[in-house]
Amino acid sequence: MFETINKFEVKYLQILDEFGKLKNNCDYKISKESIFDLYKIIIKTRLLDKKAFLLQRTGRLGTYPSSYGQEAVFAVIGYLMGQNDILCPHYRDQAALIQRGVKLEEILAYWGGDERGNNFENNKHDFPIAVPIASQCLHAVGAAYSLKYKNEKRVVVTTLGDGGTSKGDFFEAMNFASIHKLPVIFVINNNKWAISVPLSKQTNSATLAQKAIAAGIDNMKVDGNDVFALHYALNSALEKAYNNEGPTVIEAETFRLCDHTTADDATKYMPAADLDNARQKEPLVRLDKYLKANHSWNDEKKQQLEDKLQEEIMVAADNYLNTPPQEARSMFESLYQSIPESLKEQYQGLTGEHE
Repeated sequence: MFETINKFEVKYLQILDEFGKLKNNCDYKISKESIFDLYKIIIKTRLLDKKAFLLQRTGRLGTYPSSYGQEAVFAVIGYLMGQNDILCPHYRDQAALIQRGVKLEEILAYWGGDERGNNFENNKHDFPIAVPIASQCLHAVGAAYSLKYKNEKRVVVTTLGDGGTSKGDFFEAMNFASIHKLPVIFVINNNKWAISVPLSKQTNSATLAQKAIAAGIDNMKVDGNDVFALHYALNSALEKAYNNEGPTVIEAETFRLCDHTTADDATKYMPAADLDNARQKEPLVRLDKYLKANHSWNDEKKQQLEDKLQEEIMVAADNYLNTPPQEARSMFESLYQSIPESLKEQYQGLTGEHE
C-alpha cells in the first residue's frame, strides 16, 4: 500500500582517531602550522578555565562554565572563521572568543558579573555570550538574513549544546534559515549532558544532526575531539555559505569532562566509568599523541608552552582583579537612552543627583 518517496542519511566523519593516528582512507591535510596553532589554543583555553575555577572557588569570580574536553570544537570555529564573519556564541566558546579578539580579562570580567566584559573591544559585530538556551540561534538567523539582504559575502556561525536542540528556538531558526537559504552554520556541541540530563533522556533521535533533515538543511556528524574532522566539516560549511548555497548543521560529538558549571557537581549523576573512558579520547590527549609521533613533540616542549601561556593568563587575571568595579548606575544607562519617570528616584539614589 505504501511506497517510499524519500530516504535520508546522516554522514559521520572521523580523521584522527583516539590513538592519535590518521585514518588510512582519508587524505585531508592540515598544515603543521595550523595543527600547532589549534593545539596552542586548546591548551590556552584549558589553562584559562583552570584559572577561572580557582578564582571562583576563592570568591573572586561568579559561576563559570568550563569547556574542558570540548575545546577542539570552539578552537576550530575561531580558527577558520573570517574576521568579518559573525559569531553568535553560547557559553562555552572561550576558544573561539579568544581567536576572535576577545581579551582574556573581558571573558573573566563577564563571568565576574561585569557586563563590560561582553562589550568586546574587538570584533564588535560578534554577538555577546548567550546564556539562555538556544536563543542565540534566532539571533544568528536574523544576522544572516541581514547579510543576505545586503548581498554581503559573510557567514554567521552559532553554537549550542545538545540540550539546546530540544528547544523550539533551534527548530524555528533552522526552518527560517532553510526557507531563506541563509549563510548560517549551526554547530552542536554534543557533550552528552544537558546539566544533569543525559542525552538518552533528552531525545529519541539517533543523532542530533538528523534534526536538520526536517528543515531541509544539509547536516553531518563529526568526532568533536578530532581537529582534522572539525576542520574539514567547518571549512566545507563555510565555503558553502560563502557561495550562497545555504545553511549547514554540524553535530560535534564530545564529552563534558567537568561539571556543567562551577555551581554543579557532576559526580552526583555522571557515571565514573563513562568519564574515565572519555578522558582517553579527549582532544588534547589525541593531539599530543599525534604530534609526538609525527612532529618531534615532547613533554618538555609542552611544559615550556604551558609556562608561557600561563604567564599570559596570570597577567589577564591581574588586569581583571585590578579593574575598578562597574558603577551600579550603569544598569540604567545601558538600558535607557533617557531614564523613565518611574525609575528616576532609584537612578538618582545611585548617582547622588537630585532635581
